[in-house]
Amino acid sequence: MGEGLMGSRADGPPGDRAEKEMATMRFMMMVRADETTEAGVLPSTELIDAMSRYNEELVKAGVLLAADGLHPSEKGFRISWPGGKPTVTDGPFTEAKELIAGYWLIQVKSPEEAVEWACRVPFGEGGTLELRQIFEPTEFPAEVLPPDALERERAMRAEVERQQAAAR
Repeated sequence: MGEGLMGSRADGPPGDRAEKEMATMRFMMMVRADETTEAGVLPSTELIDAMSRYNEELVKAGVLLAADGLHPSEKGFRISWPGGKPTVTDGPFTEAKELIAGYWLIQVKSPEEAVEWACRVPFGEGGTLELRQIFEPTEFPAEVLPPDALERERAMRAEVERQQAAAR
């Protein structure tokens, strides 16, 4: 991992940072929900063991940033902004196949490496995983994320890392 949570790199001038940020990229591997996960059925002991071994491999490789399972959508909320004001809708939500049941956040050197890790997830028949690359702040052009906003973003990320280190 080395570069820290959320891709923060608080050292060096902006050009150096952009170069460092390009050396690794973050991906979210999202586990699709299904009727079973939405019913709150917990994974089997065998699957938990397999997932633990997989997570240990991610840790040993230094690519795991975070991983968690999610409660069924009946315990969730959906917030939308019709007319520009937030509206909160309680779960459950329909269309389980459109919901997320868990995730991994990994930091790797290439999309191919991310796909390789995703293919190693110990799901059996019927498992579905979606892999999406996370935007790094330096990917936004200056007209979208001006240099001062980029520096605020980096300061915020450095503060998050500081808070998390202090909590350990």
